[in-house]
Amino acid sequence: MADLDMVNRDPNNINDFIGVQFEDVLAEPEGAHSMDCVWKASFFCFNIWKNFFYKLATLCCGMCIAAEWGCEFARIAFTHVWIVTPLFKVLEINCGCLQKFWALCVHCCCDPCCEAFGLLFGAFRKD
Repeated sequence: MADLDMVNRDPNNINDFIGVQFEDVLAEPEGAHSMDCVWKASFFCFNIWKNFFYKLATLCCGMCIAAEWGCEFARIAFTHVWIVTPLFKVLEINCGCLQKFWALCVHCCCDPCCEAFGLLFGAFRKD
């Protein structure tokens, strides 16, 4: 098992769009400021409750949800390895045969016409 980075838990930045910092959620425009003590208390309450409920939710549900996602991606991998990839190989083989048949039909029907038109229009050369 690879080493787990306990500091940077989103090394590929897949959840950068989730703004869960106080400054990303609450902001007071110029001319509409609350008292400093209210703003500071709001900052404190926001962070305490956000952290508490996030940790509570992950404690209660995180491992079960992670297990479900693990099973889902295992199912997807299994399906691709044992069904999708062999199916595409079968289609590739069968379509290759049909491709050769179609090319033969097109060459038999179109090549004589194209050659005839080439000879016909080749006679109209500008000298």
